[in-house]
Amino acid sequence: MPDGSAWEVRLPAAATTSCREPDVITGALPAVMLRVECDREGFGRAREFTHRTLRDWALGHRGDDAAVVVTELAANAATHAVPFAPAGEAEVWLGIALDAGHLVLTVSDPCDSGPVLASACGPGLLEHGRGLAIVDALAEEWGWNPRPPAGKTVWAKLSARPPH
Repeated sequence: MPDGSAWEVRLPAAATTSCREPDVITGALPAVMLRVECDREGFGRAREFTHRTLRDWALGHRGDDAAVVVTELAANAATHAVPFAPAGEAEVWLGIALDAGHLVLTVSDPCDSGPVLASACGPGLLEHGRGLAIVDALAEEWGWNPRPPAGKTVWAKLSARPPH
């Protein structure tokens, strides 16, 4: 996660942690994080972790949307960052935090290049390239920040308010 902040935790025996230091990227108060393995099982664990965390925070009503956003962001990292990362630097981290009525989801990866929202191209359904459009549709806002010395954090904010 961000450069030496409290989010950057590398535990050999565990892949999750929680912390209470402010995040330099989003300004949110970090709550939990998970190292994501970039495969089908790893994405499943990220979705389960997201659902469980939000249920624990009484935000289960945001679980499905948050799980979709997490999966799309992690899949983008696995596809566009991990294959090009130097050996030993291909970690992807998921962060979940609350910030002033918003659920903040972050995915950090080792690639410096920012995400690209693909434009609609034709009437057919594309098999790939729709992930950020889905994130854009579900999130109130999203963006990315560089993570010096290398990498980036992509973030999305969802309302934490219950449905009407």
